[in-house]
Amino acid sequence: MSNSYPFGSEIQAQQIVDTMTQLKGWEDRYRQVIQWGKKLPIMDDADKQEQVLVAGCESSVWLVLEQVDEAWVIKADSDARIVRGLIAIVLAAFNGKTSQQIVEFDLEGYFEQLNLINHLSPSRGNGLKAIVNTIREQAQRTL
Repeated sequence: MSNSYPFGSEIQAQQIVDTMTQLKGWEDRYRQVIQWGKKLPIMDDADKQEQVLVAGCESSVWLVLEQVDEAWVIKADSDARIVRGLIAIVLAAFNGKTSQQIVEFDLEGYFEQLNLINHLSPSRGNGLKAIVNTIREQAQRTL
C-alpha cells in the first residue's frame, strides 16, 4: 500500500466513527468531513479521465480502483469540498481491503454510526451511494 495515499492505511473507519461520535452538532461534523477531504490526496489530472467519472454524482467524482496483492488501492477525487470528505470516509472503510472485506463491510451500520446520511441533500446521498456501489460492484466481480 502506497504511503502517498493515506486513506485506508493511516485513517481507519473506526477512527472516523470515534471522531464523529465525539462531535456535537451537525456543523462540527460538517467541518470535520471537510477536514478529512483536505487530507485526501489530489488525483493527477492524467487520472481524471471521463471513463473513471462516477455516474449519478451531482459533482464530478473520479474513482480509480486497482487490485494489488488481493487488496484494493482506491484513488478518488472530486471538485466539491464536502464530496472529497465523503470520499475520505468511504476510503477509510474500503481502501487496502480485500474484495471479501469490502463486500462484507457493514456500510449501512458505519454510516448510521456517523449520523451523516440524514444531513445530506438527496443528490449528495445518491452520489455517495453511487461511489459505494461502484467500489462494491468491482469487488464483487473478483470474488
